[in-house]
Amino acid sequence: MFIFKLLLKNAFRHKLRTSLTMVGLVVAICAFGLLRTIIGAWYAGVEASSSTRLVARSAISLTFPLPLNYLQRIKAVEGVQGVSWANWFGGVYITERNFFPQFAVEPASYLALYPEYRLKDEERLAFIRDRQGAIVGRKLADKFGWKVGDQIPLRGTIYPGTWTFTLRGIWDGAEAKTDESQLLFHWAFVNESLRKRLPGRADYVGVYIVGINDPPNAAVISQRIDAQFKNSLAETLTETESAFQLSFVSMSEAILVAIEAVSYIIIVIIMAVMANTMTMTARERLSEYATLKALGFAPAFVVKLLFGESLFIAILGGLAGVLMTLPLAAAFARAAGTLLPAFQVSLPTIGLQMLAALVVGTVAAAWPAWKMSRIDIVQGLRNVA
Repeated sequence: MFIFKLLLKNAFRHKLRTSLTMVGLVVAICAFGLLRTIIGAWYAGVEASSSTRLVARSAISLTFPLPLNYLQRIKAVEGVQGVSWANWFGGVYITERNFFPQFAVEPASYLALYPEYRLKDEERLAFIRDRQGAIVGRKLADKFGWKVGDQIPLRGTIYPGTWTFTLRGIWDGAEAKTDESQLLFHWAFVNESLRKRLPGRADYVGVYIVGINDPPNAAVISQRIDAQFKNSLAETLTETESAFQLSFVSMSEAILVAIEAVSYIIIVIIMAVMANTMTMTARERLSEYATLKALGFAPAFVVKLLFGESLFIAILGGLAGVLMTLPLAAAFARAAGTLLPAFQVSLPTIGLQMLAALVVGTVAAAWPAWKMSRIDIVQGLRNVA
């Protein structure tokens, strides 16, 4: 208790200096946490992917569709337990700023492959029965204030015209990382319209979602599927859902590396600031430490005082930084909307924040502690006023 009181008094002996140092530390730890959370949110889709799902797309590019008649051939592949399909729609809701993922799907088979979408039985049935029906995730519904029965108009970009859907259900994610920012509707509804207006674009799908029960054999099953369409006009590339998601993340790899680098640079900067503070503190107390040594205190006691004071300030600043991160992350998530659907500060991120604070406190005290442990008593006592 005596040591703690001594550390507390020493830490706030110069209140302005300590306060400014702590403010810098809080800002740095908070910024570090937010940047790490952004990186985590970018990979949320990969982490939320299922090992029991494969995605088959065009081997040329995702922009090239696949024929609908591939369905039965994929179903016949050994190891395949279920198949569905999806098409990116790319419609605009009111204004281009309201961006969110929209997919035309086959309702029954698609929802069977995504059990993490928790939907009421009556809403699921209503969606399957209504060709013009749609379902959305809870986060997207809350953003626009939608409720079951509302009409949702989308202005087509890939598929021209205005498309109006009736909201039949709102799903909740089974986990925090489950995407709740999508809108799903009937592929058949869109396809029927294409048959009338643009028959050459009808009966094509964007990707096939393949369900398997043997994840260790995912690579073998993927090869079997691709072998079915080798040398055809529309060859396929089948991969795990996580690999499919990673292909999108890799497009932003340079940005993510830059964000990660900045997060660590912030910690290095505050470490230098903290080290300067502790060096000034040690220099001002040179005579005090010399007196302690003259009274018989071991150099280790001086080292403990400096490290203790530095860690005390760092821990206080780190805790305050973590507490500030939570409301700021919530505000950032609201501002980001559907761009980062799973933006939450994770426990590992909080752990990294506190670890960063401890590292800053330890490194900042290392040099002044070493110097003060080696001071000459006579030289130190000359500084006594």
